[in-house]
Amino acid sequence: MKKFQPRPGFVVRAFRFALDPNATQEAALRSHCGAARAAYNRAVGWVTASWWQRRAEETYGIPEESPTEWRPWSLPSLRKAFNEAKHTDPRFAAWWEENSKEAYSTGLANASAAFGNYAKSKNGKRKGARMGVPRFKSKHKARLSCRFTTGTIRVDADGRHVTLPRLGTLRTHEPMVKLLGRVQAGTARILSATVRHERGRWFASLQVEVKRDIVRVARPDAAVGIDLGVKTLAVLADSTGQIRTVANPGHYDAARAQLRRASRTVSRRQGPDRRTGQRPSRRWEKANAARNRVHHRVANLREDALHKLTTAVAAEYGTVVVEDLNVAGMLRNRRLARRIADAGFGEIRRRLTYKTRQRHATRMIVADRWYPSSKTCSGCGGVKAKLPLHVRTFECDACHLVVDRDDNAALNRAALAAACVTGTGVAADQDTPKRVSKPRGADRETRATRPRREAEAGRGRWRNPAAPAADGNERPYSSRSPHALVM
Repeated sequence: MKKFQPRPGFVVRAFRFALDPNATQEAALRSHCGAARAAYNRAVGWVTASWWQRRAEETYGIPEESPTEWRPWSLPSLRKAFNEAKHTDPRFAAWWEENSKEAYSTGLANASAAFGNYAKSKNGKRKGARMGVPRFKSKHKARLSCRFTTGTIRVDADGRHVTLPRLGTLRTHEPMVKLLGRVQAGTARILSATVRHERGRWFASLQVEVKRDIVRVARPDAAVGIDLGVKTLAVLADSTGQIRTVANPGHYDAARAQLRRASRTVSRRQGPDRRTGQRPSRRWEKANAARNRVHHRVANLREDALHKLTTAVAAEYGTVVVEDLNVAGMLRNRRLARRIADAGFGEIRRRLTYKTRQRHATRMIVADRWYPSSKTCSGCGGVKAKLPLHVRTFECDACHLVVDRDDNAALNRAALAAACVTGTGVAADQDTPKRVSKPRGADRETRATRPRREAEAGRGRWRNPAAPAADGNERPYSSRSPHALVM
């Protein structure tokens, strides 16, 4: 399917608003989301049925020339099969007309994308973790969501209501005057709308083609290096040497006592049991809703803090240098996982990426994951062989510079912006004395993988993963700088 391309000078943005539906509208919203889930499950079962049939035919002795045909999972094929079966299938015949066709199209599109991701992952054409075979969505666990791409999708003239197909006019919790002004001025066009239930509320996300308005930053010639941490959320060091710190709010830690009391109340109530079919009591439902409100408040506070931080950074500096953190690997550390997840390292980089690119058209540089920013001296460029995590002060052996570990890393990343422009290798290479020799492993922040013991002629030998490959080729880096990727 051809991907949508915005017009020249326009970008696609999402405007998200909370909804205040009444009881009837909320029932209709849940019905549409349930229809999307049912269509998804029907498509998954329809495609995988042919897989199981072919596997069974292998045991029947059926010749390979005449097995059951594979059922395609393209969106047009799934739509055609669903439209043929919805009139006769007892799972849909009695109620499919109650919802918009966009609800079923949402489930079928999600199923087609799931099978496509599975096939690409299996063939090695998809990055990231290995994708498994699409599975059925549970009625009790599936996220309520539905997308509308056709029909009446508009923002009403009062700026407090949005109209969607079959759902009618829904009141929004906050005014939409900014989006309404752009639509009336002809600088914005609504493409689609997605309703979703999360954090105890209904939200409507409008995908809009908006005219790109570039906002000039306050300091276009300045660069900033950002070092993320747990005790201090971010250390900002600009190209002039000024260092600022952003404290970690720790919203989850602040709410742990309240969550502990709420969880204790929930555990004392009669909850659901799927094994015996026991239904939860009304007191359990009220206690569980009270506990969920605490979680929702923590998530909202975290999102607000990250938005304020990334917006302020993107609006001030012309160049932003961030680190390429392995957040998924860091979360496997059971001692720091809770605090790392509460800080939201991945969200900071994601939001800086689109805010610098779309709003301000500034440059964002991602430092290489193995760039030793903490072990490199920001004064002379010397690199330490080891710098354990518990050592929070950097002391240079060459120039005897003593500086905070996080401040030193942020300064090195700020200087990396100049290295990407001039084409030099490392930030400290410019007009500095000859760099000290690097001991073993000092050119990396951490080791990429554990050394593997390879058997050779009856005895083992250690292979250094940081060493060049057998063909003599080095690790691939950016053409501008061996430690950075310009985005």
